[in-house]
Amino acid sequence: MTTKDCGHDDDDHSGGGGGFFRLIIGALLFLIFIVLFVVFLIWLILRPTKPRFILQDATIYSFNVTSPNTLTATFQVTLATRNPNQRIGVYYERVDVFASYHNQQITLPTRLPPTYQGHKDVIVWSPFLYGISVPVAPYLGMSLQEDQNSGLVYMNIKIDGRVKWKVGTWISGKYRLNVVCPAYITFGGKGNNGNNGNNGNNPGLGFNTAIKYQLASGCHVDV
Repeated sequence: MTTKDCGHDDDDHSGGGGGFFRLIIGALLFLIFIVLFVVFLIWLILRPTKPRFILQDATIYSFNVTSPNTLTATFQVTLATRNPNQRIGVYYERVDVFASYHNQQITLPTRLPPTYQGHKDVIVWSPFLYGISVPVAPYLGMSLQEDQNSGLVYMNIKIDGRVKWKVGTWISGKYRLNVVCPAYITFGGKGNNGNNGNNGNNPGLGFNTAIKYQLASGCHVDV
């Protein structure tokens, strides 16, 4: 009898432990479900959308091939960004703008001032971009010569930054911002749709006459 009683006690303890374990698992699953539901509900209410960027224009002050593999360039670009969100603000904490040619950076990064962008707000920046005697890869030197012959240069204006989201009084952590804006610049006296060009004294890519190009180019944005 004593042996049988001990056996029943072991079964009771084992069943009780298993039930407690199942209770903990069920509570954790319920908690995970609640968290996911709250996140989904917040997303459904806020509908977060990344900012939109447009490269409005570019003024070229100099773009000179000073040697077969060296480039000197000075630009001023106008960038507009719009926050499409109705309930989310954007903090631009660190934003660098630079120009690239065939994925090679050809100007120093220009740091923009920290800015807060409210709901549906539009911000316009007009930074200067400088690159003095920037060495380029040999194959890019050949590409520049081809561009000189065609009278058209394709480059990108890029933005590398950090942003934070603001919802009410809550502010998120930092997120990486990458923006690429294509820019097609004409040279060699052909101008921009017949409205711009150099004065004919400096054919090809090398010139020092300020020329403004209206671009209105949409940008690709990754956050």
